[in-house]
Amino acid sequence: MTADGFVTCLWFDDQAEEAAHFYVSVFKNSSLGRVTHYLEGSPRPAGSVLTVDFTANGQKFVALNGGPEFTFTEAISFQILCDDQEEVDHYWAKLTENGGEPGPCGWLKDRYGVSWQVVPKVLLDMVASTDQDSSSRAMKAMMAMGKLDIAALEKAYAGE
Repeated sequence: MTADGFVTCLWFDDQAEEAAHFYVSVFKNSSLGRVTHYLEGSPRPAGSVLTVDFTANGQKFVALNGGPEFTFTEAISFQILCDDQEEVDHYWAKLTENGGEPGPCGWLKDRYGVSWQVVPKVLLDMVASTDQDSSSRAMKAMMAMGKLDIAALEKAYAGE
């Protein structure tokens, strides 16, 4: 995989290939790339998957089967900026299915423990607004939600 900029490495115990297939199925503009395998004398069984290169939503990743030593935390998350409620609903449903966990304020963990923020783009404008009262109402509404509801955020922002 040639890379301009950064490639994000995601460390899995032994689910790298499964996770790469999952992410490619969730996001548009996605594809699988090269798969490498452990060799004889490696710390894992020869022939088992070492890495899987993939692109998800145009971003380059490598999934690594490194073992159980490290796991994901909320200290790192990926933001998915959504144009409308349909997109918010799509990503929320796909990423929480089969063992994913919904969280507060638009955050969730997928079945592999990777943290995501599913954020409507309009919320960014609301929070950055110079109208501090409207911005504060939108922020307060967002803090009370799990999956973000654009219509409810817009009503809060408008003071309705």
